[in-house]
Amino acid sequence: MLILIVGHLLAICIGLSLGLIGGGGSILAVPVLVYIMGIGTREAIAMSLAIVGSVSLLGMLPHWRRGNVNFKTFAIFTPTAMIGAYFGARLASFPGITDTIQMMTFGAIALLASILMISRSNHVPKAVDPSVAKDNSRWWLIPLGGLGVGVITGFVGVGGGFAIVPVLVLLGGIPIKEAIGTSLLIITFNSIAGIIGYLGQVPINWSLTFSMTIAASLGTLGGAYLNQFIDGKRLQKFFGFFVLGIATVVLLQH
Repeated sequence: MLILIVGHLLAICIGLSLGLIGGGGSILAVPVLVYIMGIGTREAIAMSLAIVGSVSLLGMLPHWRRGNVNFKTFAIFTPTAMIGAYFGARLASFPGITDTIQMMTFGAIALLASILMISRSNHVPKAVDPSVAKDNSRWWLIPLGGLGVGVITGFVGVGGGFAIVPVLVLLGGIPIKEAIGTSLLIITFNSIAGIIGYLGQVPINWSLTFSMTIAASLGTLGGAYLNQFIDGKRLQKFFGFFVLGIATVVLLQH
């Protein structure tokens, strides 16, 4: 019972992360499910996609009401991201892909994410003019970035908000708060594609998934509200160090 309580309290933190900074939920969800709840690696990744995908959609709504979701940029980024997420999930079923390989990959990506979060906390990227971004030769990198993020999402269950937000800001030419809201919608669709890729590979504890989703939903609603008042740079730096600790634990465990 105590483990269930702790796991669901941590699920609230997963939601807070998604609501506040538009990412980081999966980086918390997978370790919570594996190390706290005792779920197998592949099942935990599939469950995290269901939890984070559902909660991201809910967390996106307050951002949408404030006009912070760019559907045009979403339409450019998401199709290739979904393709990548599906094939990333199918990659997990290949011979030779063990739980250790997936968790080591997860730890390495979490480590990279923490470094990026900490370094960017001292400099929030500014959006370029959208017309310049559209005409710039780098514009094609948006769907390419979506493909890469999608593969990571499907293979290790990391939604990629830490990568999606700067790509949308720097290449999509949209403000940081708009990028956060848009990334939540992208994560939802990435997660759907990843779950489809895992269907038939692993059993999923749907009752636990549902209860963790409810707990995380409470957190993301609070996070989306607090996003208006909290200094994003300071928050991102704090969360970056927290993710650094998680990455270190995962890598040492394997």
